Amino acid sequence: MTNALSLDIGIHWDDLPVGTRFVSKKRTITETDLVNFVNLSWLTEELFANADPADRAAMGITGRVVPGGLVYTFAEGLVAPSFQAAGLAFLHAELDMRAPSFVGDTIRVECEVIEHRATSKPDRGLVRTRNAVITQQGKTVLVYTPLRMMRTRGA
Repeated sequence: MTNALSLDIGIHWDDLPVGTRFVSKKRTITETDLVNFVNLSWLTEELFANADPADRAAMGITGRVVPGGLVYTFAEGLVAPSFQAAGLAFLHAELDMRAPSFVGDTIRVECEVIEHRATSKPDRGLVRTRNAVITQQGKTVLVYTPLRMMRTRGA
């Protein structure tokens, strides 16, 4: 595959013109992930903390829902290593939860560069991507648009 990005060596600003696309590795969300995230964040809302099937059925939910914050955090964990050689700052993002995620979902992040511009300093630039978090069923559960400041290859 020619002109393919190598995520192993890290992506720089120069590598990301508008229209560039890449896909992360996958990650399955486990019960342990849910419990650890809820305890760490203190999101002890019954929706996330109560595993009683009868109570869940009364709420009209089939399955163990996970917080959108956990899904976002995992998405960044899947994408961010690609920028480790050149990432300077996470500046802004808009976030849109599209559907619930559940314990057992396997997610990946499909990214597309939607903005690419230089800064006043020649050794860095700004890149905005549209990141869609997709489950194993092909369902989009989250879309966010981070704006990152990155080093150029010459820096």
